[in-house]
Amino acid sequence: MSATFSNITRIHNFFILGFPGLSPSYYSPASAVLFLVYLAILVGNIFILVFVIYEKSLQKPTYLVFCHLALTDLSFGTVTLPKIISKYWFGNSIISFYECFTQMFFVHYLGSVMSFLLLVMALDRFIAICVPLRYPVLITNNIIFALCGSAWFLPIILMLIVIFQALSLPYCQSNIIIQCYCDHISITNQACGNDRKIVQLIAVCIAMFCLLVPLVFILISYVSVIIVILKVSNSAGRSRILATCTPQIFITCLFYLPRCFVYIANLVGFSFSVDVRILLILLYSLLPAAVNPIIYCFKTQEIKHTLMKRIKVAKIGIELKIWTGN
Repeated sequence: MSATFSNITRIHNFFILGFPGLSPSYYSPASAVLFLVYLAILVGNIFILVFVIYEKSLQKPTYLVFCHLALTDLSFGTVTLPKIISKYWFGNSIISFYECFTQMFFVHYLGSVMSFLLLVMALDRFIAICVPLRYPVLITNNIIFALCGSAWFLPIILMLIVIFQALSLPYCQSNIIIQCYCDHISITNQACGNDRKIVQLIAVCIAMFCLLVPLVFILISYVSVIIVILKVSNSAGRSRILATCTPQIFITCLFYLPRCFVYIANLVGFSFSVDVRILLILLYSLLPAAVNPIIYCFKTQEIKHTLMKRIKVAKIGIELKIWTGN
């Protein structure tokens, strides 16, 4: 740290501002909506985890990837939502300096893990559809565990670089986080000195690596899958093959399309108001986590059929108990 900043008092706490333009009269409805979103994320993703673990017939590579995605979504919602709900529900907007940095680490780490898991999911579908005869050999439960484990491990080093660089900066600006959770830009905007721009640039490059490198392989995989599907002469066969990769395409689009829209809008100079920008970030961060379990259940034939069968068995059991009077 240069001498210019040697006497700066270290920030001990940050204040989560949330939506700057939101009237206090709407704090309770806002907290209720965020709580319902968090509840949907909890219930949906815990259900997927428990259901796949409980159903031995579903313990296959594709559904194991779904479990990792569900764990990522569940973790992201738990890292981000309780604090902003507490801010609007109880007026508790204070977050400690290191707690804020910890939240920032998990926000960007889990986003990177999700990106690499989507790559694993695309690889699974590519091999299943493009080289189906090799699928049982190339994609096994053990291989999926190794690939998903790599998706969890690889971003750790990159995110630690981002965190330690941000921690090395002197902070002398406002301690107000204009966001619903601590992220890299919101925190480093409070830093001083010329090094701030360099740290932000390195963080953007790492973020682009974690998002765009998997996206390139994902696009190649799904384009190859679509080409194979179009070559199938039988319409019933095309529909059946397409149904096996539709959930994965939906999940990938939910993750990438809103992010690409925001990045491209910023690139061409289209600016959003602060509240709209925060809302867009919340939507593309949290909507997939809440919606993905519905896609797993109703767009994946095997999960849907297994779930319907379990519901029918449970319904018959209840009717038998009522009929026998037990």
